[in-house]
Amino acid sequence: MKDGGDRPILSCHDVAPTRAGATGDIGSPVVYANGEDPRPAKGAVREVHPAAAAAALEYSPDLDGLADPGEVVWAWVPFEEDASRGKDRPLLVVGRRRRALLALMLTSRPPGGPERDDCLDLGPGRWDRDGRRSYLRLDRVFELAEDDIRREGSVLEPERFSLVVDALRRLGWR
Repeated sequence: MKDGGDRPILSCHDVAPTRAGATGDIGSPVVYANGEDPRPAKGAVREVHPAAAAAALEYSPDLDGLADPGEVVWAWVPFEEDASRGKDRPLLVVGRRRRALLALMLTSRPPGGPERDDCLDLGPGRWDRDGRRSYLRLDRVFELAEDDIRREGSVLEPERFSLVVDALRRLGWR
């Protein structure tokens, strides 16, 4: 099956032979050379926009195996330029809307130009095994369910979480 281009659509459980731009043995999940992960059949988060401001911000981490506000988790996140493509990324859970979790994307790429206004410098954290500085993308809000999460990363300290809350409240969150 193709996505309209020449890229096959694969779940994280599909098996495919190695091809140009991808690495992996037959029987192994495909990993693209650019770091992209195939869109999973289940577990892809959905990006939401201004409606996220209706969510109440809270800090209630509890490393019980379930994601809670204040925790950094990993999930498959679509690329901005093509939502059919993406990769596993860290997300900071900031609140809930009904039964869904709301989370913001973390990136280690320093923001530049107009993107700078939409980022909050969080510094390094345990969610990045290389200890790189992380930036929270305030403009990339995702709604996810518990089963969308691939793994828990760590807990963001209350002091840093309060910086996130302040930044989001300036954007109209409550």
